[in-house]
Amino acid sequence: MSTRANSMRTLINTESIAIRTRQLAEEISRDYEGRVPVLVGLLKGSVYFLSDLIRYMSCEHEVDFISISSYGSSTESSGIVRMLKDLERDVSGRDLIIVEDIIDSGISLDYICRNLASRNIRSLRICTLLDKRDRREREVDVHYVGFIIPNEFVVGFGLDFAERFRHLSEIAVMESEDLENISE
Repeated sequence: MSTRANSMRTLINTESIAIRTRQLAEEISRDYEGRVPVLVGLLKGSVYFLSDLIRYMSCEHEVDFISISSYGSSTESSGIVRMLKDLERDVSGRDLIIVEDIIDSGISLDYICRNLASRNIRSLRICTLLDKRDRREREVDVHYVGFIIPNEFVVGFGLDFAERFRHLSEIAVMESEDLENISE
């Protein structure tokens, strides 16, 4: 099995991801100095970014996870969000930071924000590695953004296509011929 599809091209290299992740961690650490936020990773894609982010953070924090589904094996969101795994702790009165790999339509994130806000939390912020603003269908208030990217289908650093290519250490663009060949 090839590690990359034939015509993938690098959009963001490994070094740039590391530099920007460290900058975001420093910013979050300054903003939450003296507090203990709960970083809420969205499974499965955010695990790579979240792992690097917390290694660079200097403030105390806790980590928990939520898993949702809105894509399946498609490249387009179905628009229907299903909660597959909820938080394991009570977060009432806590500062939460949702950590996401990519914000695309905003539909899933809007659902999660409304769900978490209903739990009597102290504050809620969003940190994303990638922001695909041109695709936004629901507005979400994003506080920490790694990179704004164009409307292209990307994989790597946790992002997948039908559970493939998460392992890439860079963000790569999948061209339409690759998507078609892999889908067959």
